[in-house]
Amino acid sequence: MATSIARFSRRGGLTPNLIRRFFAAEAAVARNTETPKPKLTPSPSPDRAKWDYRGQRQIVPLGQWLPKVAVDAYVAPNAVLAGQVTVWDGSSVWNGAVLRGDLNKITLGFCSNVQERCVVHAAWSSPTGLPAETLIDRYVTVGAYSLLRSCTIEPECIIGQHSILMEGSLVETRSILEAGSVVPPGRRIPSGELWGGNPARFIRTLTNEETLEIPKLAVAINHLSGDYFSEFLPYSTVYLEVEKFKKSLGIAV
Repeated sequence: MATSIARFSRRGGLTPNLIRRFFAAEAAVARNTETPKPKLTPSPSPDRAKWDYRGQRQIVPLGQWLPKVAVDAYVAPNAVLAGQVTVWDGSSVWNGAVLRGDLNKITLGFCSNVQERCVVHAAWSSPTGLPAETLIDRYVTVGAYSLLRSCTIEPECIIGQHSILMEGSLVETRSILEAGSVVPPGRRIPSGELWGGNPARFIRTLTNEETLEIPKLAVAINHLSGDYFSEFLPYSTVYLEVEKFKKSLGIAV
């Protein structure tokens, strides 16, 4: 076709402009008649871990260790549980608290609570020879901004705010530690006593009424965490239906 067009153009029948228009029209027709190629979309691998790394994660598995949280335990959405952590029934971990079980076990007992911005950690081993894991037994209240590392807290104790418990320290049952106290490594707080200071020292013996109030405080915080637990609905949209129902009744949302 091209040679015939060239011969015809030599005779003066076609100008260069007409030839360019002819080929441009043919190219346009060819583009329109081409079948579109299918777009290839990569399919996700079925064995790929489906973790969301866009924000802070509440539960952080480390190797074979996955934090265990009881069904009725409350863990705030911005708290972090990593590794060998066990949170038992009725207990609560409040906003900003970090429980790092990357080196050893951390156990939070029944109806106990770790309040805001606390850090609970456990070392590989304790220099005192005592267990290096961190154990917080039942009905224990750990005040905000406290630091606990490889220590043992027996049932029905109160740890005041901003307290520090070092490796191997032991707080026996029905004891209270004042706010801002520092318990050195291997120090033992006897049962039924009030301690405080830096380093922690004996202040006085607790009365019977004061020891009875210790578990009541833990139960009160447990009831309060229930209100937060009912509001935090990570896997449900029921609250949208509740808001629609309130609007239909003229109730301000």
